Amino acid sequence: MSTTVEKPRTAGPDGALGRWNVIVRNDNHNTFDHVARTLARVIPSVSLDRGYAFAEQIHHGGLAIVWSGHREAAEHYWELLRAAGLTMAPLERG
Repeated sequence: MSTTVEKPRTAGPDGALGRWNVIVRNDNHNTFDHVARTLARVIPSVSLDRGYAFAEQIHHGGLAIVWSGHREAAEHYWELLRAAGLTMAPLERG
């Protein structure tokens, strides 16, 4: 099964303002442990327990917003999560 990975979307000059959502999608190749541990390692506000809660939400709901905030930080977290093998949705403005 192939996965299409899209780069984060960006907006015009005011694109950095407001909140941006980092969204992880469900897939058939990442384990709960990998998802939970990666989220806890990459996103400072996510504990391992919260990582497992996100993994459950991703598994049962198909996706989860794992972080929201300024665009620069969102792009950073998005890239680190993607590099770790998680299936990412494009960044969304929240």
